[in-house]
Amino acid sequence: MNTSAIHIQRRQFTLGIASALAAPFIRAQSKTAPEFHGEVVGHGAFRYRVDKLWSQADPTKTPVKDCHEMVQSADGRLFLLTNHKQNNVLIYDVKGALLGTWTLGLGGAHGLTLHREADEREFLYLTDPSAGRVVKATLDGKIVLELPHPAKVEAYKPTDLYNPTETAVAPNGDIYVADGYGSQFILCFSKDGQFISKFGGKSTQPTNPGRFMQAHGIALDARGEKPLLIVTERVRNEFNWFTLEGEHVRGVYLPGAYVSRPVIHDRNLYSGVCFGAKPDDFRMWQGRGFVTILDETGKVLSNPGGLTPQYEEGRLKVMLQDKPIFNNCHDVCVDTQSDLYVCQWNSGNVYPYKLHREA
Repeated sequence: MNTSAIHIQRRQFTLGIASALAAPFIRAQSKTAPEFHGEVVGHGAFRYRVDKLWSQADPTKTPVKDCHEMVQSADGRLFLLTNHKQNNVLIYDVKGALLGTWTLGLGGAHGLTLHREADEREFLYLTDPSAGRVVKATLDGKIVLELPHPAKVEAYKPTDLYNPTETAVAPNGDIYVADGYGSQFILCFSKDGQFISKFGGKSTQPTNPGRFMQAHGIALDARGEKPLLIVTERVRNEFNWFTLEGEHVRGVYLPGAYVSRPVIHDRNLYSGVCFGAKPDDFRMWQGRGFVTILDETGKVLSNPGGLTPQYEEGRLKVMLQDKPIFNNCHDVCVDTQSDLYVCQWNSGNVYPYKLHREA
């Protein structure tokens, strides 16, 4: 496929977003009849057994709305972020037992990043795009830092939108914020919350390296000689790598996959695919999703819940959901045993599913 054809296809699926957002979604199965529970999904060396009944939380006592993101602390506990004001954070063990909950009252809680500092203390960075807030908290929910609104530090004009979706923390403690639902900048703050710089900005073009249509996620990639930032360009179905100063390095195009934030584990990159593309026109198909796994070169190795990744003359073919196991995979957490936990958005208030590694 030549470059012009790719650009045309990208423009087609971009133009279809508005209508697709109104499409119905498939509700997750109930606990009494979990369809696809126990099924093995994935490809090659990355195959998993689906466990829809992993969570032991009682929905009458600890309800969730959207399960947005999940991380694992050094002691093995799993922290789940939801946008239910009663339960922003649910804490689990790997067997699914609920260990505790806490809330900051964030009705739009969206991004959750765990960072271990030089003294081995761990902190959580939470974003709420609906309120324009980015906070740093202890593992038990005490806020120790809140980043200023960009307009207050003259990084934005007062009229600029600021709806931050995700954070990443550099080795020196600098905090990078992806304004993925706002003005599409990546903003850099010091570890003390002082504004340093920004890069990116909004784009309306099918291809425009360094600018974004939806900079939905961000993560630090320390797999190479120098650490880089990976930024999700969800609308364009891309991951893009940048230096810590904001210089574009490379990108990977994943046709048909509206990827969420990048998650690095060992040498591979994992991501939930929140939407899929319609097979006939690339437009976003709400209520479809899977997990995708890439190696360090950007090659797709496995799509748990999706079709087998296929390359033709070196180009990746459109990736689609295989079976409706998942709806709108918003994040994937990889634990120390290489098992996966899949968080889903807009999916009938379901708790995370666990994928037990089979191969």
